[in-house]
Amino acid sequence: MVPGGPGLGSVLPYRGLRRRAARLGLDLIMVEHRGVGLSRTDTAGRDLPVSAMRIATVAGDIAAVLDREAVDSAHLAGSSYGSYVVSCVGALYPERVAGMLLDSALQSSTDIDLERRAVLSLFWDSGTAIAAEVRRLYARGEDRRRLLDVVRAAYELGGPELLGPVLRGRVLGRARGRLRAPDAAAWRLLEAYATRDGSLARVPGVYEFDLAGAIGFRELGYGAPTDGRPLDPALTYAPLAHQFPGFDAEPVDLSREVSRFTWPMVLLSGTRDLRTPPEIADRVAKIAPDAAVTRIENGHSALDIHPAALLSALEYLTTGRYDALPGQVDALNALPRRGVSARFPALLAGLVRQTES
Repeated sequence: MVPGGPGLGSVLPYRGLRRRAARLGLDLIMVEHRGVGLSRTDTAGRDLPVSAMRIATVAGDIAAVLDREAVDSAHLAGSSYGSYVVSCVGALYPERVAGMLLDSALQSSTDIDLERRAVLSLFWDSGTAIAAEVRRLYARGEDRRRLLDVVRAAYELGGPELLGPVLRGRVLGRARGRLRAPDAAAWRLLEAYATRDGSLARVPGVYEFDLAGAIGFRELGYGAPTDGRPLDPALTYAPLAHQFPGFDAEPVDLSREVSRFTWPMVLLSGTRDLRTPPEIADRVAKIAPDAAVTRIENGHSALDIHPAALLSALEYLTTGRYDALPGQVDALNALPRRGVSARFPALLAGLVRQTES
């Protein structure tokens, strides 16, 4: 299992996930990402150099761990950036793959165009009240990057039911020159969750983008130029671009390699995912010889928001029943949400209820 990022730890954030997997009878291996936590330093205790931050070496790390654990082949599961990593393992070490689960599939740096279309369609071009309020805040001088990050995060976490009140509170607060405390708190929480400022985030063992982030910029195009239109997803990482290497090239052409994947593939896709829109999973399923998409009620990353659904999908995959998984969507949606970020939507919803009352 490979989490997202690059920069998310494995050892500390996913202890509960591994306990639940063990109760289900899954023999789950997680590798601490190079540049993060227990894999941040070399044997002399020095931080790894930026030159060591490459996806091919990350894939090699996973193959080396399988060697060390005497595992000939394994089912590989990756979330978001982790889905790109396990896809590259499949391209570089196909003999090690028994099956694959891609959660919020990331497959190409060019997919930012899909992100742009999804965001503009929902929050700018539509005739909804939500789009009208986004345009109003934009016209009134709301910081454009933070507006994008907050709106996208609120929608992914709680849909229109969460985003609508958050926007209304912001619009009303700006009109009267003062935000009510719950409105201000909800906005600040969403900013803290979603916005990258000019500093390099590092919470040791949990999230260490300061070193591993070089992969995102050099090989996945995180520093893509903005297109000049409102709510451009390229704005999110723009403040950090000067601190990382420029884009070089993607390590693998997955649009070609996926067609050669002979193993069964499950693609979990969130109905509200704006960072890896569902069209990506649909495209992979059309290319791969044995793949199917299961669309669940979620935003980005089932691993972090709805891990029970992900573990259930893994059970279907590892026991060879993956063909039946698309018919289990209602059951997957009904499972309790206990992920790393699962409590965040409930906290925000509480603040919104205070605002609405």
